[in-house]
Amino acid sequence: MDAIRITTAGSSPRDDLARRQKKYVIAMTIRTLCFIGAAITGAAGIHWLWPILIAGAIVLPYVAVVMANAEDSRATSLPLTGGGDPQRQLEQGEHGA
Repeated sequence: MDAIRITTAGSSPRDDLARRQKKYVIAMTIRTLCFIGAAITGAAGIHWLWPILIAGAIVLPYVAVVMANAEDSRATSLPLTGGGDPQRQLEQGEHGA
């Protein structure tokens, strides 16, 4: 029987939550910077840049939620080995149990 690779194991719920929270906070930080950048560029007269930053700030919440809720690919990317034949059954022993 082949050994199961540890890389196929999913992360713990606590680690998974921490990973998702980190991704979400990073995306929301970028969103906040987009709003601040849009205000600064609008005040500075850079009229072509602020609409792009506002559009980014509008789209980022959706992207942040999708990224935060994305599954960890390690849990399903590699098949588990050594599962055996599902049709195989134990044979009756000498004791007839």
